[in-house]
Amino acid sequence: MKKILMILTSHEEMENTDSKTGVWLGEFTDPYYEFIDAGYEVTLASPKGGRPPVDPMSTVTENITAANRRFQDDTVAQQKFNNTLRLEDVRTGEFDALFYPGGHGPIWDLAGSTISAEIILDYLGAGKPVAAVCHGPAALIKVAELQPGFLQGKRITGFTNTEEALAFRSDNVPYKLETKLKELGASFHSAVVPFTSHIERDGLLITGQNPLSAGPTAKALIGFLEREA
Repeated sequence: MKKILMILTSHEEMENTDSKTGVWLGEFTDPYYEFIDAGYEVTLASPKGGRPPVDPMSTVTENITAANRRFQDDTVAQQKFNNTLRLEDVRTGEFDALFYPGGHGPIWDLAGSTISAEIILDYLGAGKPVAAVCHGPAALIKVAELQPGFLQGKRITGFTNTEEALAFRSDNVPYKLETKLKELGASFHSAVVPFTSHIERDGLLITGQNPLSAGPTAKALIGFLEREA
């Protein structure tokens, strides 16, 4: 049985606002059930452990996905979500792949996490795939700090500057993810139409642009694992 380690944010504060952020719920639930339905075992971890904060906007009616509704009735998944392992306590070597959901939280904590970055480098060095969606690719920022040039020329995607503006969050974040990734040398690509699904793959690295890309990013990771099996 394939094992996936999903690494979620523990950060909920935003800048210049009382609004909260955290995990974008559908970016956890959509991939989670793709993995579960494929017969995979999923373990959840976060920097602080326990229940990750959930972006309130991801639970409003227009943003609720079928996977969100499934999660509401899934006591096993809720138990896992409410009790994520502390990242530093996870035996990360026993998993076959990493997956980073988004929500704005990762641009603060996972972007600066040495533990997370070292895990990513270990996985890629071992030939294991790493996938991230929306703001999840912020976890690659620390990787590029530990290994200068890591992102140079890599084809990746993530939440775009345009989408940030359309989400009215541009003034509440310390930097724009697209801009930061480009500054680090990434070959950043995105869908022509904002908030439509888009995925990039560069070797072992799979990235998705936005919430609608969460399920497809998980499917791309599953496809990679099945081909390598």
